[in-house]
Amino acid sequence: MNIFMTGATGFVGSFLAEALLKKNHKVRCLVRKESNLRWIADLDVECHYGSLFDKDSLKRGIEDCELIIHVAAITKARTEQEYFKANYDGTKNLVDVCRENSDGIKRFVNIGSQTAVGPSPTIIPIDETYEPNPLTYYGKSKLAAEQYVMQAAKSLPVTNLRPSAVYGPRDTDILEFFRTVKMGIIPKLGGIDKYLSLIHVRDLARAVIMSMDKAKTKGKTYFIANEKPYAWKEVANATLRVLGKKGIHISVPITIMKVISVVSEGVSSLTKKPVLINSQKILEIEPNFWTCSSDKAYKDFGFRSELDLDEGVADTIAWYKEHKWM
Repeated sequence: MNIFMTGATGFVGSFLAEALLKKNHKVRCLVRKESNLRWIADLDVECHYGSLFDKDSLKRGIEDCELIIHVAAITKARTEQEYFKANYDGTKNLVDVCRENSDGIKRFVNIGSQTAVGPSPTIIPIDETYEPNPLTYYGKSKLAAEQYVMQAAKSLPVTNLRPSAVYGPRDTDILEFFRTVKMGIIPKLGGIDKYLSLIHVRDLARAVIMSMDKAKTKGKTYFIANEKPYAWKEVANATLRVLGKKGIHISVPITIMKVISVVSEGVSSLTKKPVLINSQKILEIEPNFWTCSSDKAYKDFGFRSELDLDEGVADTIAWYKEHKWM
C-alpha cells in the first residue's frame, strides 16, 4: 500500500515508518527542509519536502497514496495560539486537501492523544464514551483537531486513535523521569501515588497498522493503552530493577513544582523557547489519574499490547544507555 505520512521524523512517527516498511508498504514522508532526518535517514522512505501549511505541497504529497497517516503535532509550545496553529490548523489543512482529492484514499488515520479527553475521575480506565474535558492548550488543540477529522467522516474514511502516555527509545518527554530515578530518587508528586495508562511506542505502531485497513474501524475513535494502569512508583521500581539499583521515595509538593514552573516560564519569556515545566505541565501532573481502556480496540481489531512494563522499560533504558542519553 502507498502511504503518505506526516511526523515521520519524530519519536512516534519514526517507529511507525519503520514498522510500515517491515510490512512491505511504501512510505512517503512529509518533511520540512529544516527537519532533522536522523531517525529515518537509514530507512527506505521517500522524503517529500513541504509543509502542513502549504496545501500545494500536500496535494502533491498525497498523489497515488491510498492511506494517509497524520502523526505530526507539537507537544511543547509557549502559547495557546502556537498549539492550535500546529495541531489544529495543520490537521485541518491536511484533511481539507484529502477531502478535495479523495479519489483512491482508502483511509485517513489521525494520531490523537488521551490529553484530548483529559484525566480520569478514578483509577478505573475511562472508555471512548467519556465526555472530553481537556485541561491544557495541547489537549484542547488535539481535541479540536480530532473533532475536525471526525466531522469529515461523511466524505473521507477516517479512523482516530488516542494513545495514552507514550514511552520508548527516542522519547524525550519521560526521559527526565528515568534520569531522576537513575539517581536513586523516586519522586512522589503531592505525596501520593498517581496512576496513568502507558503504551510503548512499538505497541502503538503495531496498533496503527492493525487498525488502518479494517472496515470496522472506519469512522471510529479508539484509546490505545496497556491493559493495566500503573502508579509512577511502579514505573520507577521497574527502572531500578533494570539498572540494578535501589531508590528512596521523596515527596515533592505541588507548590514547589508551581514555583519551578513560574521560574521556567520567566526563562521561556526571555529565550522565546518552550520549557518542560510550566503552568500547562502542572495542570497535567496535578490529577491523580490518567487512565484509559483499549478494550474497544481489542474488540474491533484485536489489539493488545505485547510489551509489559518491565519489558518496555528495559527496552527503553537499553536504548538510552546505548545512545548515552542516561
